[in-house]
Amino acid sequence: MASTEPGAELGHYRIVRLLGSGGMGDVYLARDLTLERDVAIKLLPADHGDHDDTRGHLLREAQAAAALDHPNICAVHEV
Repeated sequence: MASTEPGAELGHYRIVRLLGSGGMGDVYLARDLTLERDVAIKLLPADHGDHDDTRGHLLREAQAAAALDHPNICAVHEV
């Protein structure tokens, strides 16, 4: 898995810092280098059991969040 240390780059995102951890993985503050904006990136744990189930759960979570429009809910830009 790619490094998640501050300053590491994942595609066109640069990791700034860890925001939090939970059952579905870790959430990082990152900088979108293309659009020059701050974003949150959720990464699944590398050692998680059934990757297909976990990825499916994350996709459903992203689809549900993307269907909502509220100032207190972040927009989904990429899965």
